[in-house]
Amino acid sequence: MSKKQKEQTITIDEKEYKVSDLSQEQIMNVNHCQDLQRKLDSARFNVQQLEGGYKHFLNVLTASL
Repeated sequence: MSKKQKEQTITIDEKEYKVSDLSQEQIMNVNHCQDLQRKLDSARFNVQQLEGGYKHFLNVLTASL
């Protein structure tokens, strides 16, 4: 017996859409949104690292003065 696969869906503004019902342009826009969200998450992570590094070196500098 083969397992029945659940149809792929995406949720936008709390509404679920079947991927198979989307046009190629809509799928492309979904892909852009997902990629941009990953980039935003990565940028936030990088900013946290930069702020932490800055604070560390500022503390080292102030302690040496």
